[in-house]
Amino acid sequence: MDSLIAAAGRALAVGDALAALKRVALREDPPALALRGIAMAQLGDYPRARELLRRAARAFGAREAIARARCVVAEAETALAMRDLGGSPRALADAAAVLAARGDRANAWQAQLIAARRALLLGRVDEAAAVLATLAGTELPPALAAVAALAEAELALRALRTASARAALDRAETAARRAGVASLLAEAADARAALDRIAARLIRAGHEQPLRLDQVEALLAADMLVVDACRRGWQAGDGWRSLARRPVLFALLRALAEAWPEPAERGELIARVFRTRDPDDSHRSRLRVEIGRLRALLAPSARIEATAGGFVLRPRSGRRVAVLAPPIDGDSASLLALLADGAAWSSSALAQALGASQRSVQRALAELETEGRVRSVGRARAQRWLAPPLLGFTTILLLPAALPAE
Repeated sequence: MDSLIAAAGRALAVGDALAALKRVALREDPPALALRGIAMAQLGDYPRARELLRRAARAFGAREAIARARCVVAEAETALAMRDLGGSPRALADAAAVLAARGDRANAWQAQLIAARRALLLGRVDEAAAVLATLAGTELPPALAAVAALAEAELALRALRTASARAALDRAETAARRAGVASLLAEAADARAALDRIAARLIRAGHEQPLRLDQVEALLAADMLVVDACRRGWQAGDGWRSLARRPVLFALLRALAEAWPEPAERGELIARVFRTRDPDDSHRSRLRVEIGRLRALLAPSARIEATAGGFVLRPRSGRRVAVLAPPIDGDSASLLALLADGAAWSSSALAQALGASQRSVQRALAELETEGRVRSVGRARAQRWLAPPLLGFTTILLLPAALPAE
């Protein structure tokens, strides 16, 4: 390895992309192409970075398996930054295996961390936790230790373990300072700020109150009947029941919980659940049917009693009732939560992360663009979607698989 390549590599290790480019910007040999690609990625020009890394991988000979594997890892990280999640993770796993077998442990660990961060973006928290568990107890280089701690912090936040998240962020900041990488310090600071932002709204007895993540954690640990509009279900004590696949029943339960301790009027229930202001006998009949279904599901936790004008929720064991509502409501809340990180997403990546069809996501994006809440750049396959950061509150509870389903 010549001195210019070595110097460029050291500059990139501390995030000084411009210093690296000064040394290799005019060179076309494979190592220089790879370093130029990494530098362009650090500067935010991801399409150019990907092109350079692919050229470098092709230029390395068949005997240079380690160099080609490193290019695959760097390209995977670039794809992650581009929010291009459509590719197969097989190539990254194969590259990690090659690097581990050839003794390049640092880049093998980096490949594993990229896989964990990709899983987090897709809401596959169990998969991300399994990958991070393989790195537990490993003496990682400072920069990688910071990335691992940031991923652990996000896992803890999604599981509403705020104390664990704070401890992981402390480790991330310490490691980032040792590494001397300013971007990692900034990422840790942003993650810590999320702990103090509004994460949800508590609706109880007709009053609304904003909650931070630690307050949400305390609410779910209390002995209450909590109707959770973030996960779409309810929790009573240690029991959890999901209604994510039964939207009518969940809308009915939420309406009853928001009216508690007063009864919810029949006309208001019909208007809210069936979205009509002109009910007829068929709507009233359907309401009775859905109330019967919900009553059967709720039986271990609460009763639903009929009143002269509607229905009232009666929790068992003297529990109080509360509704945990997301910080932003509406059908596009999860979509906006993904876009809130400020990165440019493709519609296919958004659909993959949300577990929805790409056509549905495209329709929702078109509506949000008309309202001025998102904007697009590029065309056709290069089109990406952006939204301004949602300042003042965190959207962690709206992200895919934000809390364990239990």
